[in-house]
Amino acid sequence: MVEVVRFEQLWVEKYRPRRIDDIIDQDHVKERIKEFIKIGDLPHLLFHGPPGVGKTTMALAIAYELYGDAWRENVLELNASDERGINVIREKVKEFAKSLPTAGKVSFRLVILDEADNMTSDAQQALRRIMEIYYHTARFILIANYVSGIIEPIQSRCAVFRFAPIPKEALFERLRYIASCEGLEITDDGLEAIWEISQGDMRKAINTLQAAAAVSRKIDAETVYKALGKASPTLMRAFVYEAVHGQFSSAMKRLEELFNVYCADPIDIVKTIHREVMSSHSQLKIPEVEKPKIIAMVGDAHYRLLRGADPRVQILGLLCKIRRRLVSSGPES
Repeated sequence: MVEVVRFEQLWVEKYRPRRIDDIIDQDHVKERIKEFIKIGDLPHLLFHGPPGVGKTTMALAIAYELYGDAWRENVLELNASDERGINVIREKVKEFAKSLPTAGKVSFRLVILDEADNMTSDAQQALRRIMEIYYHTARFILIANYVSGIIEPIQSRCAVFRFAPIPKEALFERLRYIASCEGLEITDDGLEAIWEISQGDMRKAINTLQAAAAVSRKIDAETVYKALGKASPTLMRAFVYEAVHGQFSSAMKRLEELFNVYCADPIDIVKTIHREVMSSHSQLKIPEVEKPKIIAMVGDAHYRLLRGADPRVQILGLLCKIRRRLVSSGPES
């Protein structure tokens, strides 16, 4: 009988750091933010960087440092991808920004706008004006994946901080801590499997760990991929190596196995090819001079898959082109 494990809450929330010092990595951001907190003043802030690296956690930690347990009454948190229109900015945000804080050691309230790069241009223009008018009673923290999605007038009014992907060892350390707290046994290959999936995204890594824990209390690579319904990157790499080294009969059988047995996502296979092309440790051993040309081929195949092209044709065709590129120094015909 399979044991069903139930969880009372998401681990990304359960283990979210509450204080700035507890946030994983991002030391260059933490030091400057702590200086602002120390003097009791805060400029408008713009956090940008890839998903799952601590941007929202940093914003909530700032709120807790400023207001303590009363932070919820003094913070307006919105997801700008859902509430991104000009009416939300003019009504909800403006009304909140007018009021003074009810607690804390500062004279302003805090507005956190997550995914701010999804706001419409009109909404951003309205926001710029509110940031100017209500500076004395409200400060804004804008969170974005891409800083290019924020209009220049808002960028110029903010202290801009870039968040980097979480380093591998720091991510492993956090996962080991969570596993220990939850009574799990996590193996080295389990950690590597979670890294393959998350690629520095801490939120995705913790969610993956929790999903795997629902399958087994021992978290190894097999458990991770079983929990997510994904094919192992080891199998995908073996397929790539066989095709590039000319063993196409074997590679075609392995591709059918990936699709029919493991229900592999064609995009995941293309991403595996991309990582193998770029990696200095790959068995493909692609010369540096050839990498830009091959990456262009990978990008073209990725685009065609997104447009609905046949995955078998695109993936095998891509690997044929890579092999031809490696065995011949001549231009593609």
